[in-house]
This record gives sequence, C-alpha cells and structure tokens, in this order.
Amino acid sequence: MACMHVDAAELRAPSPNQSVYREDCTQCFDSIDDPSGLDVCLYCFNGGCTSDRNHSSLHVASTNHPLVLNIKRTRKQVKRDEPPQKISKLSIAAETEADRYDTTTQVKCYVCGIDDVDKSSGKLSGVVDAVLKANTFARQEEVKAWEQEQEACEHTVCLEQEPARQIESQSLGHCSACDLNENLWLCLTCGNLGCGRQQFGGIGGNSHGVAHTKSSGHPVAVKLGSLTADGTADIYCYACDEERIDPELPNHLSHWGINIKDRIKTEKSLTEMQVEQNLRWEFSMTTEDGKELKPLFGPGFTGLKNLGNSCYLNSTLQALFAMPEFANRYYLPDRPPPDSPHPAEDLETQLRKVADGLLSGRYSKPDSDVIVSEHTPEVPHQKGLAPAMLKHLIGRGHEEFSTMRQQDAFELLLHLLKLISRSQHVAPAQDPVDAFRFVMEQRLQCLNCKKVRYRDDEQENISIPVPIRRLPKDDSMEVTDSQGKEKAKEEFEPVTLKECLDIFTADEVVELTCGSCGSKAGFTKKSMFKTFPAVLAVNARRFEVVNWVPTKQDVSVIVNDEPFLFDPYKSKGLQPDEELLPEDSDTGAAAANKWVPNEGALSMLEAMGFPRVRCEKALHATGNADPEAASNWLFTHMDDADIDTPVDFNAGSSSSGGAATAIDPEKIENLGAMGFNAPQARQALKETGGDMERAVDWLFSHPDAQGDFDEGGSSEAPAEAKENKPAGSDKLPANLQLQSIVCHKGSSIHAGHYVAFVRKQIPDEQSAAWALFNDEKVAKAADVEEMKKFAYVYFFRRL
Repeated sequence: MACMHVDAAELRAPSPNQSVYREDCTQCFDSIDDPSGLDVCLYCFNGGCTSDRNHSSLHVASTNHPLVLNIKRTRKQVKRDEPPQKISKLSIAAETEADRYDTTTQVKCYVCGIDDVDKSSGKLSGVVDAVLKANTFARQEEVKAWEQEQEACEHTVCLEQEPARQIESQSLGHCSACDLNENLWLCLTCGNLGCGRQQFGGIGGNSHGVAHTKSSGHPVAVKLGSLTADGTADIYCYACDEERIDPELPNHLSHWGINIKDRIKTEKSLTEMQVEQNLRWEFSMTTEDGKELKPLFGPGFTGLKNLGNSCYLNSTLQALFAMPEFANRYYLPDRPPPDSPHPAEDLETQLRKVADGLLSGRYSKPDSDVIVSEHTPEVPHQKGLAPAMLKHLIGRGHEEFSTMRQQDAFELLLHLLKLISRSQHVAPAQDPVDAFRFVMEQRLQCLNCKKVRYRDDEQENISIPVPIRRLPKDDSMEVTDSQGKEKAKEEFEPVTLKECLDIFTADEVVELTCGSCGSKAGFTKKSMFKTFPAVLAVNARRFEVVNWVPTKQDVSVIVNDEPFLFDPYKSKGLQPDEELLPEDSDTGAAAANKWVPNEGALSMLEAMGFPRVRCEKALHATGNADPEAASNWLFTHMDDADIDTPVDFNAGSSSSGGAATAIDPEKIENLGAMGFNAPQARQALKETGGDMERAVDWLFSHPDAQGDFDEGGSSEAPAEAKENKPAGSDKLPANLQLQSIVCHKGSSIHAGHYVAFVRKQIPDEQSAAWALFNDEKVAKAADVEEMKKFAYVYFFRRL
C-alpha cells in the first residue's frame, strides 16, 4: 500500500539555518544509537525517541505530522591502541561519520501504518537526502577548533639583525654554552644558539638561551626544532614574555643561511606541549600511586560530554541536580513531558531532560565502543550526555554564554538561576531557586552623628574575599609553566573559611554625605545575615591584579567536612540605643550634594593610564572609595561600547519633586532578578533616565537609597510587599555543611578546566563520600581534601 502523504505540501527540505534534531530526542537523551533508532519528523525536523517512552508518537499526535525518517546508527568497533595515541595538535581531526558508524534509515508513516515507505516516492528523496546532509543541532553548537590566537609584537616587527654569519648545516650544531643539541633556540638578532628551559615531558635544557637574552638584551628567538617548511615555528619574545609570530620569519632565517623550505620539524612546539601538559594536568583521574580512579555508574552518576569549552556548564549542572530541590522539581519520571510545540526551545523541557539524563541512571554505563583488551583491563568511562539544547537556551541572546569560549562558572550559575526563576512553568511554590534565597541586612552608621540606617537585600549567593598573603620565596622550589619557563613557585599563606567570612562581614568606611547632620566624614557599612538559605552558594574571590591583568592565585582556603556554625554572622537588627536616620534625609542630601569622585582614588587610576571618564565611571560603579575595586571594574568593562561616553552622574538628583517618570516594568523586573527590590529599582531608573546599566551602577554606589514607593500615586509601600515573608530562615543555630564544590584549575576563570565534587551516597560505601564529575568521567574522588582548598564555588547545605 502506497503512503498518501509523500506529496504533502508541508514537506520541504530544511533550510541552511534550520535545526535538524537527528542525533538525540528533544525530550530525553535516547538517540540514534539505541536499538530502535530515532525518528526525525520530516515536517519540522524534531527528533523523537522510539523506545519505551516513544516521544516520537507523542509528537505525531500533538502535531499531526505523520511522516518520519528513522535513523539507526551502530558504532564500528575499534580496538584501543596501547599505549593510547598521543594528542599532538590542538585542532580537531576531521573524521567523518562514515568512518565511525554504520547507519541505516527508513521512512515511516504513522497514519498509514507503513514502516518502510519507498524513499524515492513523492518528495521524499530530496527531503530525506537534505535531512541526512544537514548540520545537526549539536554540530551547529560545537567548537570547531582549539587554535590559540597569537600575534606579532613591536620586537618581531621591528627586529634589527647583526651582520650575517654561517650556522652549521642541518643539525645546526649545539648550544653555544653546553653540549645539548635539542631544545635549541636561535637568537634572531645575533644568531646565537642557546638551549631552552627544561620543559614538560623530560625535555632537557639549561636555560642558556635565556641567559643570552638577559646579557645581550636581544628579545626574539626561534625554536629550531619547531621549524616547518610551511613557515610556522615557535617564536618567543622575552621582552614581552609571550609567544609571538614573526611576519618576516623566512627572511630573518635566511639572513643566517637557513632555508625554511628545507626544514623538517623534529620537536614538539610549545603549544603542542601545552596541550599535552593540560591533558595530564587537568584534574587527574588516577590516585597518587598511579591507579585508575574507580568509575561510578548508576542513578546520579551520569557524566556530561564536553561540547567544546563547556566544562563550566557541566560542573555547575552536576552540582545543582545533586540537590533535592532541583531533583524533585525536574526529575518527574511518572509524568508526561511538558506540552510544548517546540520542545528543543523550551527551558522547562530541557531542564527535565537533563534531570532525567543525570538522575535516572538510564544512560550511566561504560562506553561500549571501547573493547577492553589484556592491555586495557580497566573499566571504560561513560560516553557522557551532550546537553547541547540546554546550553543553547541558556546562552540564547547572551553576549558570552552564546559563544564557544570558556566562561566563568559562577557567572553561569547566577544566569541560570535567573532563567529558572523566570521560567513560565515555575509556580512560586515550586521555584527551586528559593533554596538559595536569603536576606542580608546592611547597616550604615554616620561617623559624625552616629545615626543609623538598616536595609534588607534579598540575595542568592555571597562572594567572599580571600586575603592574598605571599610566603617568602623558596628558590629551590622551581616550577615549569605551560610555556616551559622556569620560575620560583609562589606560595601563599593558607586562610580559613572563618577569616574570609570575618572580612566579608567586617565594617568598612564608605564616602557618603549624611543627610541628617550634613557631615562628609562618611559612614561605616556592615553587612550581616538576617536569614540563612537552605543552600548557600559561596564564591571565593582569589583574584588580584598582576601586570594589569586579574589573575587567580592558588590561595588555600581551609574548609572542613564538619558543619560550620554561621550564628556569629547573624545581624542583631536595630538596637535600643541606636537612632535611625530620618526617612527624608536622602532627598535633602541629594538636592544639596552632588556626587563627586574620590580625588585620591581618581588620581591613582589616572596614574595607571585610564582616561578620566573611565575612572569616574568605575568609581561611581564601585562605591567611590577603593581604587583596586574600580580598576577591576575597568578591566571587565573595557569592551563596553559606551565606556568613553561622558555621563552626568547627578542627572535626576534634583528632580524628585517633579512629576513621576514612567518606568518600564520589565526593567524593574530585570533589576529585581539581580537582587534589588522594586522601590530601589524604580528610584535607580528614575535617577538615571531609565538606563539599565547606569541604574545598576547607581544602585551599587548608593547603598543607603531607600527606594521610590510611588507607583503612580501612593507614597506607601504596597501592603502585600510589607506582608511578604522574607526569604530564608532566621532560626538558630545555623549549621551549614559543605555538600558540593565547583573547582577550577588555571590562572584565569576564562581558561583552564572546571570539575565538580559532590558529597553523596556512593554504591558499596557505608557512608556518604565524594564523587568527582569531570565532564563525561564520573569516579570516586581521591584528592577532594586538596581540591576543597582551591574550589571556586562552594555549596553549603543548612542542616
């Protein structure tokens, strides 16, 4: 019987920009690798599973799209080499799907009941062919390469060479100061041959090339063993202390009698060694004695595939979905999926999909593509699930998270929690983000009249400063960095969680004018917990500015497994002997006093080379007191389009008596998602002419602002706002225990690698232990005590 739908008007090939979901189901992680395959709708190209859940049938029933292309894929069995082949370059090898898989397809019609419709009938031939050739959704989201970006510098561009002399033939001799004949660096200025630093992988070096540079001042050298006939090589500029490129390298080499076209590469480049080092240096999957960490499988022990620099997302998701609030909210195996016409574009659907993938245990099994041999007796790790659809939704419209670059895991956490709270499917009583919410009480006291003001701020996290105190350098402890440079290892004094919290809750002086007494002596500001959340997310700030670059330092923060008592950090509220600042004091101060930049801080920033406009913006945004905080703000806002546009920070300060300005409710909601209440948001938007970015800066620089309660007539706060129960709990004792951590290795949060450690019940263990989630690899952790010291985000649970 012929199918009556093969010539349907709705059948058409996917457009180049249209997503084709032909790898995994849009509502679960069942895929084309399952025995029954995956059905791809030939009308809208949705992917639906065909096993026991049969999301394909649900899609057909809800859309009336009868024709599907069933795709089944089986992996060609490969035997793992022993030892495994080393990865020697950064770019990803272009292996085709046909090299890896055998694929079978057939067209099915659910309405006609035909399981094998003739693919040459009607419009099917062109549509099916286009579906199979189209980029998959995951492919559109994948990183294409890991190539580093390098550039020339003034020292390579303006290189001046001394008179030419002949250098020994193909071998190019040996180091001028020792007998080493490998790891040789040619000074492009004078032709001196010096051995390099000792490098990763046992490559020898006595640093005679560096010594020559220091004695001669010649800045640029090339690694001879890295020369290739196509003109690439390792070029290092010691003046910049960076790897560079030399646009005139062939000419500079020919000056010394070296024809680059005759060169054959004999040694690894610095980049290749860096890749190999990173692969080993990333969170080790072996114990100290070299034994493989025990892989874990089952419910709650499912890995996530790295989509290209997506470890920041994977580690955050593992920490979140290990929490009962997220598990109970999104892991609903007995309920049908959400009724969404576009499940791949629905946040609720994708969060449920990830919850099912991580928590069901359905996909947590050894990688069947690896054949275990006598040389590889260990149990293979998992393939891992690819959360490409959720990653796309999280990053959609976001300047950073929509890219394939590495990102800050803590910023991702804040962004994801905001998206979840705004999700239309989430009723207030069901919002899992409520577990993170609590109230911080800010106390301001005038240094002159001693009057006080209290303000409550609802928050979802805290960022604690980590004091950075260097220990005396030990020259005997040298390390080799990723570029092979030897340097004395910096050691830092360990600090305790208590010390960080003490600093976080300590008094600080802020430069404000008192609206009551008119004094410009300033205020003391102190923030304490008014309530405590069920889950406290803590970001440890280990950064300092080194050579104008925010750099993460490996300062050990001692955090124990035992519960930590937060009672000393609870606010006491208004005391009987304290006098409150008058409610109307802000208006008088605003009318009489304009914001003026702190001259001392301003001069320090200008001395660093920043234009005055940028300096004023930074001080306005960071409280007008701390030049270091202002410089950090400048580094993170360098690329702002309006960074050099002058701003009148006192605009609107004298307009409070005028007519109320209409404020966009969505902007108030956006500021509310950042932790500011509606009156504060309304006042900030009025003061800044409705500009969101300036409003955020205004709020941070006006901590004493009480807010504007005028929503169009009434000057009183809404009754329901007054009766709202504050987030969190004020009951004591407040014992919080570390439950999970997101760890980072690398000197920058935008590079390196993230993993998660989660405390949970592990199979065959008597008590809860720590599990390591390193992308697709899940194993019982071995070095968690060390990793807790250097974690980037800590998650504490209230007991």
